[in-house]
Amino acid sequence: MDGARETAEDVISMADSSFTLEDIEGELFKIERTRNILVRRESELRYMMDDIQLCNEITRLKRELQSLVSIPDQDKSREDREREEELLRQINKLVETRDFLVDDVEFERLREREEDREMANFLESKFPKTLGTKSAQQDQKVVSKSPRTAAPFITKTGLTLLKDCCGFTCSVM
Repeated sequence: MDGARETAEDVISMADSSFTLEDIEGELFKIERTRNILVRRESELRYMMDDIQLCNEITRLKRELQSLVSIPDQDKSREDREREEELLRQINKLVETRDFLVDDVEFERLREREEDREMANFLESKFPKTLGTKSAQQDQKVVSKSPRTAAPFITKTGLTLLKDCCGFTCSVM
């Protein structure tokens, strides 16, 4: 029962605190910014995971296509040609999906930069001495550290080239 009893020293009363309303608001804004940074990082990691999965699937399909392409045309069956066309369609669809993913990431980065600017301006006006613009700019730098990927492209011949698509995972056919 001794553990259940609280001594006067263990109880902290909000009335006894020396924090001002401005201190509390400032701390709440810091916590909110930290939460936003973590949410953004989680979003970046999800985009990265989706990108890796797309690249792995593209690589798998490319390997299968490469084995079909290596067969001389006179030795290809009708099923081989149809499979080749189907693989090209699937790869093209995955590349388009990845393009949309890259566009979404870029849109999110632009939106986040604007939010950061607005938050920095608000904090500077509300708490010019305690928070300042410097810490808001540091938070912005933390968020934008993930590498940017280049978008894939398709040649006029119909063969999908995935230069810069997946870094080391994909290679140009």
